[in-house]
Amino acid sequence: MIILFVIIFFAIGISLFVSFAPQFGQKPEGADLERVKQSEHYTEGGFVNLIETSMDLKLSNMPGLLWGFLSPPKGKIPSKPLPTDWNEGNETHVDSLSYITWYGHSAVMLEIDGKVILIDPMLGPSSAPVSFMTQRFGYEEPINFEALPHIDAIIISHDHYDHLDHESILKLKDKTDHFFTALGVGSHLKSWGVPAENITELDWWQNADFDGLTFTAAPSRHFSGRAINDRNKTQWASWVIKGSKDNIYFSGDGGYGPHFKEIGEKLGPFDFAMMECGQYNEDWAAIHMMPEESVQAGMDVQGKILMPIHWGAFDLAPHVWQDPILRFTKKAIEENANYVTPVIGGRFAIGVDLPKEEWWVQ
Repeated sequence: MIILFVIIFFAIGISLFVSFAPQFGQKPEGADLERVKQSEHYTEGGFVNLIETSMDLKLSNMPGLLWGFLSPPKGKIPSKPLPTDWNEGNETHVDSLSYITWYGHSAVMLEIDGKVILIDPMLGPSSAPVSFMTQRFGYEEPINFEALPHIDAIIISHDHYDHLDHESILKLKDKTDHFFTALGVGSHLKSWGVPAENITELDWWQNADFDGLTFTAAPSRHFSGRAINDRNKTQWASWVIKGSKDNIYFSGDGGYGPHFKEIGEKLGPFDFAMMECGQYNEDWAAIHMMPEESVQAGMDVQGKILMPIHWGAFDLAPHVWQDPILRFTKKAIEENANYVTPVIGGRFAIGVDLPKEEWWVQ
């Protein structure tokens, strides 16, 4: 009876925590739900991928996966803080060049046509609903929110914790003019105090003009959810940012598929393509690409310069932390694909600077 009482007590506690803790956000309800249901990519149960995408792990593989996380191999996390090169205090360049600053993982600042765009700004210390889980790797100099300039727009690819961070949004929302998200993700933002009029949600292949830029949501092969009962209730997307000179692609998360070639044919070629590369495993290959696939996908979308993202910040898969970049660069060289590997915080001009310092060697 005591054991049963303890189990019930913890079950109730977890249920209450998930229901009321603000970091879980808010899935679409009421008018928001009716609106997202109009999407051709929404079924009765939620959003779906363009091709069949199984996320079911084989029961026979579970012991090995569990052991891999409980007894991680050497090199799973960096042995020392990662180098950084923050260009704090620089004013936005109003010229014909576009600039990139990488914050690790998939968080990127894009400066284009004099506008500052943040993409998936997960800038907090933990990519989980509780702070003691999945801590960010140590950086020589931490991310300084106060050093960020005024943000013209934030783009959110999907609602997973390593892309949509409650703490980061709270710190950024009052210095950001507008938010662009995949369908349904705006419900999370509204629950965190972002005014509805400052949010634009786009379905796949829809676009919106913003101060001379064009933002387009494009397909990806992934899933969504932040709590127990909200799997696939919001959409996931890749994004295209087109300016007066440069055409930029951001893959978001997702497995390999024919959608990359379709995106390249419809919206490419791209002067710069940021490709998901990290947190992969054969057991979930349908929703996260292997590094070799990341290079191929970048070529499929017709990216002139490729940059691997989704690595260098968090330990979310069984592979060692350097594996993504080692495999990506090897494949890119084999395919004669042009690529960059900037240090965290290093700001560079697209098409002018080609940072390739092997800063990950420890």
